Amino acid sequence: MPVAIMPPHRHDLNSSARSGGLRRVAHRLLVLVAAATVGAGLLAAPAHAEPTVDEIEAQIDKKWEQLEPTIEQYNKVRAQLKVNRKKSTDLQKKIEPLALQSELALNRVGDLASRYYISGPSHDIGALLVSAKPDTLTEQLTLLDRLAAQERKEVAGVLAVRDKYDGEKQKLDALIVTQTKQQNELAAKKKQIDVEIKQLEASMPKTTVVTAACPTINGVVSAAARTAIRTACGKVGKPYVWGATGPNSFDCSGLTQYAYKAAGISLTHHTGDQWNEGKAVSRADARPGDLVFFFSGLSHVGLYLGNNQMVHAPRAGKPVQVSSINTMPIAGFRRPG
Repeated sequence: MPVAIMPPHRHDLNSSARSGGLRRVAHRLLVLVAAATVGAGLLAAPAHAEPTVDEIEAQIDKKWEQLEPTIEQYNKVRAQLKVNRKKSTDLQKKIEPLALQSELALNRVGDLASRYYISGPSHDIGALLVSAKPDTLTEQLTLLDRLAAQERKEVAGVLAVRDKYDGEKQKLDALIVTQTKQQNELAAKKKQIDVEIKQLEASMPKTTVVTAACPTINGVVSAAARTAIRTACGKVGKPYVWGATGPNSFDCSGLTQYAYKAAGISLTHHTGDQWNEGKAVSRADARPGDLVFFFSGLSHVGLYLGNNQMVHAPRAGKPVQVSSINTMPIAGFRRPG
């Protein structure tokens, strides 16, 4: 039986098709493997973490290190400028009458010279030259010469003093120009750093702190402050006991010490020491977690929660509780850490 033989051209076509198909499959596999590799790499790459409150605070501290010397230089130059401007004004007041005095004297000399040039010696001087005795004439001429010399001397003295004041004022005015330029440059530098600090402050992450016994807090709260707040709020209802530092009873500084100890920050069990151990902040800049002190003797302290609220151990007979900071005279705020 005859065997059918495939024509040569059809055999080549089928081989080419199979070869092309294999290439396409291999290409797709390579694309899939590459995509999977890239995807795995993306998943493995760490996400960019937003800076914490403490990290931003550290950046602000560095900016303040730049700003404080600038402020002090600005204050120094401004004070020097104020003194030198007063000196310049005082010199100007002295120069004005001297300038007028020298101008009047020069005018008198000029008038005398003009009269002699135009009309010659006066009739009185002519008569004196003709009729006066020699001794009288000599005396008169000597007197006139002395008067002229005295006039010249006075004019020269006034001009010398005026020139001295003019020289001093020119130096002062040049110094004032230099110091004004320095003041403007320092003011511009201060303004730029102020802008950078405000930008950093505006970038502070906002946090919500929810506890069972305290109001919900929404605002800028550091990690340490969050721990301290949760710890103190967890002790609401515990009794006040003088000298107690927890965990089941507290006095005022004992509570704040206990709360911040949980956050890894050591405070002394004494309100006066805690005042010195914290960073001073204004009431306008106070944040949840700051310590708020009361009375001129710093005899009481609480943990600020924001919105004029605090958690504190008030006194014997009153347990740890949340209350307004406006019920006692505030001495100030401090930020532990």
